[in-house]
Formats: sequence, structure tokens, C-alpha cells
Amino acid sequence: MSAPLLSVRGVHTYYGNIRALEGVDIEVHRGEIVALIGSNGAGKSTLMMTICGNPRARSGEIIFDGQNITNLPTHEIARLHIAQSPEGRRIFPRMSVLENLQMGSVVAGDAHFEEDLERVFTLFPRLKERIGQRGGTLSGGEQQMLAIARALMSRPRLLLLDEPSLGLAPLIVKQIFDAIRALNEREGLTVFIVEQNAYHALKLAHRGYVMVNGKITLSGPSKDLLTREEVRAAYLEGA
Repeated sequence: MSAPLLSVRGVHTYYGNIRALEGVDIEVHRGEIVALIGSNGAGKSTLMMTICGNPRARSGEIIFDGQNITNLPTHEIARLHIAQSPEGRRIFPRMSVLENLQMGSVVAGDAHFEEDLERVFTLFPRLKERIGQRGGTLSGGEQQMLAIARALMSRPRLLLLDEPSLGLAPLIVKQIFDAIRALNEREGLTVFIVEQNAYHALKLAHRGYVMVNGKITLSGPSKDLLTREEVRAAYLEGA
């Protein structure tokens, strides 16, 4: 198998003296959707933010396409076309939908702006209807669509999705996950998704990792993790 697009090797991350990640190893290959599941507070979002350089890994290394990015500033990591749709959406509430998307396109430049705009509007037609509306007045589901669309405007080689289903109605969750699957199948987009909703994440992903208290405890093909008794008992009851 070819070298992974993203490789996290032995990463330890701290908040002050509190260790949040302990020796984390993960790999994401080109064209894959990889899910990281775990309970609230397991360290999933910390790993996502560590990949983006804030907070920094205290030890270990993060390799993207053969380049060590462990100590790069966040803006330089973004220039490598690693895009994040963060937990809690964090759109610009006073800016319109269009202005939010323009902010997302800064890394990619203007050459393909109209083409990329049409691409995200095809994925999320609701955003086209709301193009002049302030981000802060959108529904939760529309804000999540906007956060993902803003990330896509940078033409990412790796899309990082942090809790995209959080607080959303099941129908909206399905629309968002269908859009992610379509991007992967049609364009080969590589996706690393962090999710509390283990069932949806593992149904979407090719491979998965389970995190408990800042450590990776299980990994493997998603279909195998879905049938593991310890995964079903901890994360899938009632799914």
C-alpha cells in the first residue's frame, strides 16, 4: 500500500500539565474516509485540533504527504490544503453565506471561485437559497452545511470534520453524511471524521479508530468495528 496521506505517530498533547492525548497513532490514506469514534471527552477534538497545530503536540510527529507538519503554524498547515469544519460550526455569524464562502476560498484563490461556489451549492442547495443571509440567522443544520461548504471552498486535499452531526435532526444528519459520501465517491476526497454518533460515522467510513481517555484502543475496517461486541455495547446501543 502507498504511504498514507496523513500519519499521526506517537502523539502526546497536553493542556498545561493535563495529558489529553497519549501516544496516538492513526493513518489516513488517499481517497479514504476514516472515522474516529469515542465518548464525549475522550480526546477526539483535541486530536483534530492538534493536527491543525493548536494545541501543539508535545511529542510524536504528524506527517502530511511526506512533510512533517508537527511544528508548522496553523495558517501554513491550511495552505497545504488541509481544511477543517470545526466542532460547534464556528461560522462568521455577521457575514452572509456568500461572504463566509469567500473566506473559505482564500487558500485556493479566485481562479476557480465560481466553479467551486456552484459545486457547494449543488451539494447544499439550501445555501444557495440563503446566499445573502447572515450566517448567524441560519438554522443549526444550515450552519453546519455552511461550515462544511466553507471548508470545501479551499479545495482541500484532506477534509477534517469535527462532530458534523452534533445537535442536528436525523434528516439533516442524513443529508450531510450523504453529501460527504458523494464527495468521496465522485471526487476521491480524503476525509477524517470525528464523531460521537458512532453508528453513522462507521456506516460512512472505510476504516475506524476508537479512542478512550486519549488513547486509541481499537482500529480496523468499519464493518468489523460495527460488529465488535465492545463497540456495540459502548457506542451503538439504540442506534
